[in-house]
Amino acid sequence: MSLPPDRPCVRCGRPQTPAFRPFCSAGCKDRDLLDWLDERHVVPGEVVLDNDGGDA
Repeated sequence: MSLPPDRPCVRCGRPQTPAFRPFCSAGCKDRDLLDWLDERHVVPGEVVLDNDGGDA
């Protein structure tokens, strides 16, 4: 299996590092994780309602 051509870090645009692919560093990887945890990144989908009819 061959690796894809070199691409920039998905977070900052610097060259990727194989150990942190698709990021360039642990810092970019951690900042991206924090964005997911803070719900700045979301996967689109239908709104799920809980049992009382409010948003989940």
